Amino acid sequence: MLLSSAPIGSEIFAGICLIVISLAVILVLRYYLPLRTTPAYILVPIFFALALPTSIVFLVPIDLASNAGTDDGTRGIWLKERALLVSWRITYWLTFALTWFILPILAEFSDAGHRDVQAKLMYSLRSNAKYQAMVFGSGILGLIYVFISAGATPTSLKGLIMALAYVWGLILAIYLMGHGLVAIPRSLFRKANISESLRRIQASAPKIHESMDDSIERLEVLEAQVTLLSQRKSGTAMHFQEWIEELGELCNLPESRPRSTARRMSIPAVSVPTVITENYLADLTRSLTRARHKRIRYMDEWDRLVQNAVATQAILDSAASQKLEIGASSPRASYFERLTIFTPYTRYLYYYHIVPYMRILFGGLLSIASVCIVWSEVIKLVNSNLSVISRTVVHHPNSDRGQIGFPGQMIAALWIFYMCAAALTSMTEVKVWRGRALVRRNTGYESAFWYAMQVARLSVPLSYNFMTFLTPDVYEKTVFYKFLGKLINLTPLGSGFDYLFPIFILIPVSATLFNLYGKAKRMLGFSLDDDSDEDEENNFAGYGTGGWREGRDLIERE
Repeated sequence: MLLSSAPIGSEIFAGICLIVISLAVILVLRYYLPLRTTPAYILVPIFFALALPTSIVFLVPIDLASNAGTDDGTRGIWLKERALLVSWRITYWLTFALTWFILPILAEFSDAGHRDVQAKLMYSLRSNAKYQAMVFGSGILGLIYVFISAGATPTSLKGLIMALAYVWGLILAIYLMGHGLVAIPRSLFRKANISESLRRIQASAPKIHESMDDSIERLEVLEAQVTLLSQRKSGTAMHFQEWIEELGELCNLPESRPRSTARRMSIPAVSVPTVITENYLADLTRSLTRARHKRIRYMDEWDRLVQNAVATQAILDSAASQKLEIGASSPRASYFERLTIFTPYTRYLYYYHIVPYMRILFGGLLSIASVCIVWSEVIKLVNSNLSVISRTVVHHPNSDRGQIGFPGQMIAALWIFYMCAAALTSMTEVKVWRGRALVRRNTGYESAFWYAMQVARLSVPLSYNFMTFLTPDVYEKTVFYKFLGKLINLTPLGSGFDYLFPIFILIPVSATLFNLYGKAKRMLGFSLDDDSDEDEENNFAGYGTGGWREGRDLIERE
């Protein structure tokens, strides 16, 4: 559908997009957090931290078409310049405040462990003080350079703030996106081979099972400390009796109890200090909360691994009978989960033949898309007219107005979405983020804040980086460039960084493509905890990890 020069149609379309984005974000929150029991001070900031960056995926194409229409006035979805400027100001500055101030403070606040609100706030401010001091220190150095290059004006100060946020976000975004551009297509290709996919699942089982056992053991130690504390009926423990009782109730929650097969036969030997202080109880509360979420994380990961292994094995076994029965749905499954249009034979055809070829097809398409993005990053410094992305978005480059219509807008939105998806997918795969993880309906509050903060941090740099794939006569007319781009290019260092640094995407792309991470770890003789599973995927024998045969035995015991 093409909306011509009538802005009312575009405004309605933009409003519908906002409603769809809001509903999608609510569904995401519902998937990872229990909405009924999660406090509002957690849900509301995370909602805006996800909804505002997501709206940029639609706002950038609208901005492009609003300033580069077709000769006959057909510009797809467009808005007036004033409306775009207000939208960019609200989106950018709210995202900026959430990324650098609100979310970090609330993340540490939720992880403080104290009972008193003031004590939680002071802990959060102290935890963020070192981080903010580093940011402020780099800002001072940048301020001196900007004042020397552009003069001491309010515009230069504003440009410094926006440029530093952009630089830090772009550094992280380029690394993560480079990893994801290779990892996503490769994952589809690997899953297309059913037998090798099962072998990879089995090879990763020993490490996940060991991590689950370690998390259970760690939780048992902390629960034993709480048990000893609850037995204290005199001394300083009496001053914190209510707090200790709350910890006891936390330990006795049904969802915090490990399965009986994983319980140890003996109680861990622990000790507690003679003098019980508020800081000790806060540390214990914080450690207990983290241990519970870590145990839930690995148990959820193990359950999903077992389910995937069982389903994959069933698909392999169906080759002989040409009938596939994956299993009955859970009694608590919804109507749509129980509803199926497949017979055992058609289910076999779909999972054994159609799905692998679909994965190969999508893997090939995404591989081409990844190559186009990397090519556009490298070639834009030489000649942006050679950018493949520019050719797919600007369909009539010889026109004076650029001619970006509705099809170009949709293609631009898909490009931005894939770039963001590549970066965000890498965040869940490269697990070096202090044990943080997204768990269905049980994500820790601090982890939820942290992931939302990264979404907010990466969205603006990736969106502006996408715009630089186009020719300057197209993107320099946009409100986004006038609002952010001019301030980034205020100094020669800023403009040079904006064009030169994205070339370094070749480093994470090469490292992921040729598995340089695993080779470097083997050469140095060490590995990081919770690091990427690429080594295990490439090492089916699983030397040093228990091997796929041990993983198969562990899965069969479930």
